[in-house]
Amino acid sequence: MATRVAAKGIKDFVFEWEGKDRNGKVVRGEMRAGGETQVQATLRRQGVLMTKAKKRRTRSGKRIKPRDIAIFTRQLATMMKAGVPLLQSFDIVGRGNPNPSVTKLLNEVRMDVETGTSLSAAFRRHPLYFNALYCNLVEAGETAGILESLLDRLATYMEKTEAIKSKIKSALVYPIAVMVVAFVVVSVIMIFVIPAFKEVFTSFGADLPTPTLMVIAVSEFFVQWWWLIFGGLFGGIYFFLEAWKRNERMQMFMDRLLLKVPVFGELIRKSVIARWTRTLSTMFAAGVPLVEALDSVGGAAGSSVYKLATDKVQQEVSTGTSLTAAMTNANLFPSMVLQMTAIGEESGALDHMLGKAADFYEAEVDEMVAGLSSLMEPIIIVILGTIIGSIVISMYLPIFKLGQVV
Repeated sequence: MATRVAAKGIKDFVFEWEGKDRNGKVVRGEMRAGGETQVQATLRRQGVLMTKAKKRRTRSGKRIKPRDIAIFTRQLATMMKAGVPLLQSFDIVGRGNPNPSVTKLLNEVRMDVETGTSLSAAFRRHPLYFNALYCNLVEAGETAGILESLLDRLATYMEKTEAIKSKIKSALVYPIAVMVVAFVVVSVIMIFVIPAFKEVFTSFGADLPTPTLMVIAVSEFFVQWWWLIFGGLFGGIYFFLEAWKRNERMQMFMDRLLLKVPVFGELIRKSVIARWTRTLSTMFAAGVPLVEALDSVGGAAGSSVYKLATDKVQQEVSTGTSLTAAMTNANLFPSMVLQMTAIGEESGALDHMLGKAADFYEAEVDEMVAGLSSLMEPIIIVILGTIIGSIVISMYLPIFKLGQVV
């Protein structure tokens, strides 16, 4: 038993209480309230004599990630399919989660549901973690009485989406991480190693080769302006990422640019199409009307270019245009997706055909990531070897001519 009591201007806490009901039976529960007095008064109105109440200690937890929500959705779907009541499922999943932040979030949702709020409405109170697509699917499941099935479908969708994101990140992060390490190594060489060589060469009293002079000049610039180089580089990256995150024009520009990048652009395009088709398939299979489903599809695709195109597709579909024709007008979808969409519309199995298209492009992403990983390693080794090798050779050229100097 738990009751949520919210008083304006009063900070709420979660209390774990114990008491006895009218029959003398010991009952326990949780309640959100401003203090023990409020807990006692609320329980008295419910016919419970409180014997003790303890404020739950709040632990600082990690940030809640989409993967945490996906795992929770799978656990909730499994328990409800096994016949476990909804509130008890929330309690079990919440207590068993290692992240206190997730536990707190699930407790808040559970308390909302316990006071009579629908599950979808309780989720909508936390838009940071449950987006419109998630809430719409849960609402469709509640309306049709197939919540367990929809939660299972939603969990599968989130798992596949997170798997694609993880693969794309691994493909993009690897070369970036190597470049960062290479920059740090070169900086250490320029700031600490090259000056030591410079002192040795000065004692020779001879003219140095042009490559050596160039490396020494770069080293002197690093030594004098290292704070400006590091500050400018990392500060520039930070402000660039913030602008990319917050500015719509910047997002559109970067998304268009990324789609045109050789090799990586094709990988991003295929992953976006996979998410787009998977999202629309999931929404349509749940019984969400096509025009309404397209509202969530654009944002879930992960690209502002496809979001803008999806808005146009939605407008055309709402005026009576077929989905295939509207997608063709967007000039962003490959012919295979268009053909499978057309077959799905004609046969009345649009969700099935879109799901098959999503399966195909998810497999394409897997193959491209595997190919890129094997291709990037030798390329990065060659680039790093060229950079480090050029510096080493430039610094050893005077030593090779040491005999002539002596």
